[in-house]
Amino acid sequence: MRTPQRRMTLLATTAAATAALVTGGLLTAVSAQAAAGCQVAYSVASQWPGGFTGNVTVTNLGDSVSGWTLRWSYGAGQQVSQAWGATVTQSGSQVSATNVDYNGTLATNGSTSFGFNASWNSSNPDPTSFTLNNVACTGGTTTPTTTTPTTAPPTTPGTPTTPPIPSQSPPSVPPQTGLVGWATQNGGTTGGGGAPTTTVSNASALTSALNATGSAVIRVAGTISCSGMLRVRSNKTILGNSGATIVGCGLNVSGDRNVIIRNLTFRDWNDDAINVQESATNIWIDHNTFSNGYDGAVDIKRGSDFVTVSWNRVFNHDKTMLLGHSDDNGAQDTGHLRVTYHHNWFDGSKQRNPRVRFGNPVHVYNNYYRANTGYGVASTENAGVLVEGNYFENVPDTYHLGEADSGPGRLVARNNYFVNSPAGQTGGSVASIPYSYQLDTASNVKSVVTAGAGAGRITV
Repeated sequence: MRTPQRRMTLLATTAAATAALVTGGLLTAVSAQAAAGCQVAYSVASQWPGGFTGNVTVTNLGDSVSGWTLRWSYGAGQQVSQAWGATVTQSGSQVSATNVDYNGTLATNGSTSFGFNASWNSSNPDPTSFTLNNVACTGGTTTPTTTTPTTAPPTTPGTPTTPPIPSQSPPSVPPQTGLVGWATQNGGTTGGGGAPTTTVSNASALTSALNATGSAVIRVAGTISCSGMLRVRSNKTILGNSGATIVGCGLNVSGDRNVIIRNLTFRDWNDDAINVQESATNIWIDHNTFSNGYDGAVDIKRGSDFVTVSWNRVFNHDKTMLLGHSDDNGAQDTGHLRVTYHHNWFDGSKQRNPRVRFGNPVHVYNNYYRANTGYGVASTENAGVLVEGNYFENVPDTYHLGEADSGPGRLVARNNYFVNSPAGQTGGSVASIPYSYQLDTASNVKSVVTAGAGAGRITV
């Protein structure tokens, strides 16, 4: 059962009211110039025993400002623990939210939004007043509707901006383990196809096979130790035999196309485990295991497109999957970076599960998120991300808009399942998904993914 969303709006007053507050010692000065008035929309998007997610939209009704701090107080001991789209601190009952780099300028009638997670005890009343750069925002409040929190956080309902579901099968149908998603588009992804098979068991042979021209099926046997990034040329299928492991290095698909990488274990890489860049297209990364690496497990960037990342497991690792490397690369990335992430097991991986810039639509469905201490999904820089049918367990920040200095993207969430995790921040619309796919019931995703994700779960 979902706790109904609570929302209130506070309208601007004049600077005279603020002067009284400053005189009374209730406000302190900030370095940014003062606003002449403001409007705040505050909502509790979801609530569960001991925690809730808040969303805030602030509108500047006065002169343009080049930096802002919004303040409010909680009256029942609520404590903010995590935020996105603003830097939030708390001293006692007073909360201060300060702009990040991308949203510091607020023109007259300009708005910006941010979100946060917080704890609560026996009650969770809304704040009764806000100030923007020491100017009070006051006014009418809609009557919130409250209910007793559920014993487990609820699933996310559909939203008006949700694109249509192109194709779904009943939950009893076994999960799809073949190629699904964006890598089926643009002519499809076949890798080496029926080309001759080469088996490699050392770094030299692997390097030569990956970098050779022409189509090939490359089988990796045993444990191969290497360093740096090994270049992968077009029309290659790379398959791991039972127990195949690559230690210390990664695979680099740069400007090439039609590559399949399956059933490999990667650990202790010193750059990225798999890097897809420079307009590489039609890549399928499937049933691999990643742990203990230096940088990304699977990074996709610089105009790459038509990629499916499926049935992988990531554990004991920080920066998992980056999509789009820089806020400044929109000219190359816009219209590209279309990726499907499905049935992956983000097993305690800290962040970037994935972190998305520019790509639209990016499809994140039927993944299992467990104890991700940073965040699950971040949509930034006008990306469009559909977060659908995922299972979130013990994840304090499931999905949000904007990240660090990156501006917000768009995110639609539907049919997700939450255990001790909040519903995240959504907003905007996402382009339609062009391919057919089978959506597993979200409450079954944990058992489906833990039984099938990672290396060694398929025979290739």
